[in-house]
Amino acid sequence: MKKNRPLATQRQKTIQALTPQIAATCGSIKGKYAVVLDGGKTTIYISDKSREAEIIERYKQRRAK
Repeated sequence: MKKNRPLATQRQKTIQALTPQIAATCGSIKGKYAVVLDGGKTTIYISDKSREAEIIERYKQRRAK
């Protein structure tokens, strides 16, 4: 017969199992697309390639102000 563990212990093991996965992706540019702005002085990374033109346009509008 298995011993029933407290719920807090079960949650802690779940959190410990997920932490390495989260830490590995933190700050990662894997799966993102580079957008070069301001003649190469600024580079940002986005996850949605279809928004590239929109982001470039917004950046140009901000620089003009």
